[in-house]
Amino acid sequence: MQPLYESNLTSLPLIAKGKVRDIYDIDEHHLLIVTTDRISAFDAILPTPIPGKGRILTAMPQFWMNKMQDIVPNHLAPEMALVDYLTPDELQQLDGRGMIVRKLKPLPVEAIVRGYLVGSGWKEYKKNQSVCGIPLKKGMLLAEKLPEPLFTPSTKAAQGDHDENISFEQLVEIMGLEKSQKVRDLSLKLYTTAAEFALERGIIIADTKFEFGEDEEGVIYLIDEALTPDSSRFWPASSYKVGKNPPSFDKQYIRDYLESLDWDKNPSTGPELPDDVVAQTFDKYQEAQARLTENL
Repeated sequence: MQPLYESNLTSLPLIAKGKVRDIYDIDEHHLLIVTTDRISAFDAILPTPIPGKGRILTAMPQFWMNKMQDIVPNHLAPEMALVDYLTPDELQQLDGRGMIVRKLKPLPVEAIVRGYLVGSGWKEYKKNQSVCGIPLKKGMLLAEKLPEPLFTPSTKAAQGDHDENISFEQLVEIMGLEKSQKVRDLSLKLYTTAAEFALERGIIIADTKFEFGEDEEGVIYLIDEALTPDSSRFWPASSYKVGKNPPSFDKQYIRDYLESLDWDKNPSTGPELPDDVVAQTFDKYQEAQARLTENL
């Protein structure tokens, strides 16, 4: 499969380029999101693409958004077709990596939900017996299921900077009480619904992040990516054991590889990935997609 590291469309104006996504303007009310095969880790855009990754990260959010649209509306614009805005060559270039969405005002928060004690939450727990400042009971183990899912928001940092965890009280200062409560409640509902669905298909969603936007009337929508291997930690339920960090169907595989290198995590010096790491990363993403979205 031909990788798409960077899109090059002339039919529409490019208005933004993120770590993974290129954003084009369509009209007053719509955008084109192109999910490339770029991959980022530790806030660095790595120079090696994962061929086909963008197609998976385009299809999976659409699956989840359509599945959970009774919980929260989303930014998808299914009534609009790419063929009406792009040339045949451009359609071939994207090859399933493009998605037309409504223009909405993004809320200034990464809505993170944690269901298990792992990652940065585990590191904090070992020091302070808390996760993002939320106290937990004594004696918990690595990868243990939390008594209840935790909503642990963070700021949205500019590219190259780090997101910062904030308390719910800090979120209220930023967005107000009503909107903060709405985002918290929606995030927990979305996570719980998705986690139950995934577990029936042999996958544990250990944690995930959501992003939301609002329209002119203040209605909140689910936007951007949702429940993908880039934004979530997916574990195979068959090999899950409390006290051990399970293998995963997500970007953690890339992080683990990078941790084994002598790299200072400087965002401007991301290392190349060897062929076997690229192939295994794609296989993990593809298996997550197949388990969660196919033959249903």
